[in-house]
Amino acid sequence: MLTINIDQFINKHITKREISLFARDIHQNEQELFSRITGKSLLVIGGAGTIGSYFIKAALNYSPGRLYIIDINENALTELTRDLRSSANIKVPEAYKTYPVNFNDTVFYKILENEGPFEIIANFAAHKHVRSEKDQYSIQALLENNIINAEKLLQCLINHPPEHFFCVSTDKAANPVNIMGASKKVMEEVLMSYCQDIPVTTARFANVAFSNGSLLYGFYERITKRQPISSPMDVKRYFVSPEESGQICLLACMLGSTGDIFFPKLAEEHMMTFSHISDLFLRELDLEPIICHSEQEAKEMALHLDSIYPKYPVYYFSSDTAGEKLFEEFFTEDEKVDLLNYNSLGVIKNATRKSRNEVNEMIRKLKQVLGMKELSKSDIVTVLTEFLPGFHHIETGKNLDQRM
Repeated sequence: MLTINIDQFINKHITKREISLFARDIHQNEQELFSRITGKSLLVIGGAGTIGSYFIKAALNYSPGRLYIIDINENALTELTRDLRSSANIKVPEAYKTYPVNFNDTVFYKILENEGPFEIIANFAAHKHVRSEKDQYSIQALLENNIINAEKLLQCLINHPPEHFFCVSTDKAANPVNIMGASKKVMEEVLMSYCQDIPVTTARFANVAFSNGSLLYGFYERITKRQPISSPMDVKRYFVSPEESGQICLLACMLGSTGDIFFPKLAEEHMMTFSHISDLFLRELDLEPIICHSEQEAKEMALHLDSIYPKYPVYYFSSDTAGEKLFEEFFTEDEKVDLLNYNSLGVIKNATRKSRNEVNEMIRKLKQVLGMKELSKSDIVTVLTEFLPGFHHIETGKNLDQRM
């Protein structure tokens, strides 16, 4: 039986902090947060995922008047509701509704029109995995979700803008090398093209430790299923806790000026490899990692866990999949960064801004390419590179779905 407190493990071994990185900024801006959230109507799209749910938990500390949550994952919405209503320190507003719908569906726009207006809208509906670029079909779904549907929502809001609009980004939007990161960089450009009409902000941040579907969460799943652990040994990442991921998004949404891109102040020494975290995770369970030289060897050894206990098979490899960046960064050299206004947050203040016409033309070309009967990844990369000249896609012909 796997017995481990994930939150304690994150604090002890990954973030190495007992108190949230953003606790001081939250405390110093507490009155501002109360004044901007209390009694307001809050719509959270993609709210049942890890980041969205922790954004909701952070926001509920300031008593919004209404809370509507949209997510395509009906089971996750149900569990979120049970979690919120079962927590002694969380007060769920009387006007609380969840809807298992896609934010591009007709029914979503009916909800927006009939149940609005919403003073605060936060969008967490995103394809976030590098593995989403495995073929033209998954890429099309990614681009439609991260770019086309996001722009459609902004277009709908332009006549009745909320007081605050937030759309989550990623550190991988800085000097992107994969289509997911490029899609988020384009999404940022789409946001900025609306910033004169809608108060828009976003945030780039680190990997969320043990978030749903993440590699670290996969460590937990593999052990409960008595399967070997596998991870790259040369990929370094910054990490924040799930709680911190919601807090940075709340701070960016409620305190940022339109067009701001927030990111956490983390130093290079905070980065860790997945293989190192795997070793720490196993040893926290009193297991000793035993290095295997292939996936097959690791799988065969896992069939005999009882006979090799307390050793546990792991397979660590050098990354060779498309779009995999070996390190993370939050901003580029040509972006103006404010590091003084917050204790734990930096803010990009002069994000490059394409005109609305440029954005509309890019989306037109993107839709045209996605409508091709014989669609290829190279066609998509060409369109993205035309709009983002700094996009240098790493193509190896391999994808993460080919690994354990």
